[in-house]
Amino acid sequence: MSTLQSPSSTTVLEHLEEDGPSQKCKGGNISSLPNDIGPQDKGFLNEYHGFWIPALATSGVIASQKYFQARDTDILLVTPPKVGTTWSKAILFALMNRIHYQDLQEHPLLTKIPHDLVPLLEGDIYTKKKVHDLNPAFPRLLSTHLPYVLLPTSVKDSTCKIVYVYRNAKDTFVSLWHFQNRLYPTTASLEEAFNKFCKGMSPFGSYWDHVLSCWKKSIQNPGRKMLFLKYEEMKEQPTTYLKRIAEFLDCPFSPEEEAKGTVNDISSLCSFDNLSNLDVNKSRKWCLPDHKMTLFSQGVDNAAFFRQGQTGDWVNYLTSEMTEKLDHIIEEKFHGIGLKF
Repeated sequence: MSTLQSPSSTTVLEHLEEDGPSQKCKGGNISSLPNDIGPQDKGFLNEYHGFWIPALATSGVIASQKYFQARDTDILLVTPPKVGTTWSKAILFALMNRIHYQDLQEHPLLTKIPHDLVPLLEGDIYTKKKVHDLNPAFPRLLSTHLPYVLLPTSVKDSTCKIVYVYRNAKDTFVSLWHFQNRLYPTTASLEEAFNKFCKGMSPFGSYWDHVLSCWKKSIQNPGRKMLFLKYEEMKEQPTTYLKRIAEFLDCPFSPEEEAKGTVNDISSLCSFDNLSNLDVNKSRKWCLPDHKMTLFSQGVDNAAFFRQGQTGDWVNYLTSEMTEKLDHIIEEKFHGIGLKF
């Protein structure tokens, strides 16, 4: 296993400006963006360069594009919302830092939600004026919901590795609808939300455009280090995919680790059943420090990130007409591209 110098966490990111992003990036120019009026008559989504970005994240998106400097050693988890992001963060963190936390009874995942351990590019980094304890980890583990076309230029110009996770569009939509209902009780009805989803009016843009933007780039530039993972396949064969991800991250499991059951131990540690039943994820809140938006400054119940962790739940919510409509869109968008959807 390759040597990892120090644990990847939210405390190892260098600040880029002493006082954070400029007022313009914080929101001075955001009010002019087209928006979809959402819960409580506030702009829930802003249209930004052809993608719908949550109002909560728009200033962070602009700031990250302007200020973030990627390193060639960075690992970036890229996901559309509600495709297994929380689980994927746990897996990547556990894999990359297993040399530091060999005693799983003392593992940070037992006391912290994965979002506290893997910084969100458009969230954690740019909602703080300063980031302390500047002892950079190599590689840094970061995450983002941004589609490839909106990633900072420094990311595109670097050789950092990208792990991309996607999911059945029907389950993605149902999970997203439930999550938004948890955050905003006045969110749209299932039918209204479905129509917007089909039109591409989803957080961080059209779901299929999000997947396609990264997939097409990987095809156009085969030398680019990208790993595409399908949520359903990961759920079916977790240990197989743990090994595959570890190899991609240049920290493969050693024969000794496999012999003593490290793969199965990490799989159990990161499983939905384990994470969802931890006290930290049942009774505590997750918040972005110094965030100006009330929702995230006061905190969101960690339990909101752990609903079912299952596949195929969409059959309990979508009508036959909805199913046919989504099937038609997926067939039209993904026909002949070589990606199993």
